[in-house]
Amino acid sequence: MSDTAVVFREEGIFHDTGPYHPEKPARLEAILDAFARHKIDPPFLEIEPVTREDLLRIHTVQHVDTIERTCKNNLDYPDPDTVMGEASWDAALLSAGGAISACKAVLEGKYKSVFEIMRPPGHHAEPNRAMGFCLFNNVAIAGRWLTDVAGLKRIAIFDFDVHHGNGTQKAFYDDDRVYYISIHQFPHYPGTGFPEERGKNNTNLNIQMMPGVPEELWHSAIENLVLPELKRFKPEFLLISAGFDAHRKDPLGSQNLEEEDFAKITRALKGIAGGRIVSLLEGGYNLEALGESCVAHYLALRDEI
Repeated sequence: MSDTAVVFREEGIFHDTGPYHPEKPARLEAILDAFARHKIDPPFLEIEPVTREDLLRIHTVQHVDTIERTCKNNLDYPDPDTVMGEASWDAALLSAGGAISACKAVLEGKYKSVFEIMRPPGHHAEPNRAMGFCLFNNVAIAGRWLTDVAGLKRIAIFDFDVHHGNGTQKAFYDDDRVYYISIHQFPHYPGTGFPEERGKNNTNLNIQMMPGVPEELWHSAIENLVLPELKRFKPEFLLISAGFDAHRKDPLGSQNLEEEDFAKITRALKGIAGGRIVSLLEGGYNLEALGESCVAHYLALRDEI
C-alpha cells in the first residue's frame, strides 16, 4: 500500500464565484502553493466525474436538473450565497466524483488515505437544495456509495468545519449504517445541529462550541466525546468533512484553532477504521491559514507530523 494521495483537478479552480466571494478559486491555489513551499509532492489520484445514479442516491431528480440548468445557462440560484456559472457543473461533478474515486482507491488498497482538494464544497447541500456555497453533498454521496455500492455495513463521517453540516445530517439521520458527528460553532450559520438530535438509532452527534472558546475545548471534546463514540461504533471506513474555518484567522468563524490543532485532530482520528480515511475539503477562507492548515492535515494523514 502506498502513500496518502491527493485529489485535485484544475476544474475546481474554474468554478468562478466572483471577485468578492469568500469561497473563491484562490482557495485551491493557496493550498497548492503551501504544498509547494513545504516541498510536498504527493501522488495525485485519477478521478472520474460523479454519475447521475450516484447523485440520485442523495439528491432529488429536481435538484440535480436545477443545478445542471442553472450552471449551463448561467442563471442565478435562489440562494444568493451559492453562486454558480457555466464551469461550475463540471467542477461539481468532479468534486463529488473525486470523493467516490478516493473511496475506491482506499478500498482497493492503492492508498492508505486520500485528501481531496476540490471545490465546490458539499456539506450544506441538502437533498433538494444547494446552499452555503455547496451544490452537491460530496461527503454524503461518497458515504452512500460506500454503503449501497461497496456494501460496507458501518461508516462514520466526522465534520470539523466551523459550520454544521446540515445537509449531511439530513442525508443520514435515519440511516444507522452511517454515524455522522459534527463539532461546530453555535450560534452560527446555518443555525442547525443541536445535541438532542441523535438520529433514529443514536448515530448522529452534534457538539456545539460557543464563539471564542479555547482550542483545548475542541481537543477535550474530541478525546472525551468523539473518539469514544467512534470506537463504540467500529466503522469500517472514516470520511472527514475537513473545514479549516475554525482557524483563529478565519473571517467566517470565531474560534481559536491553529494549524497544529488541525494536525492534532487528524492524528487523533488515525486509529479509526483501521486508518481507511478519505478527507474532503469543506471551508476555510483565510488563504494563508487555509494553506498551512491543509499542509498540517495532509502530513498528519501521512504520519509525518
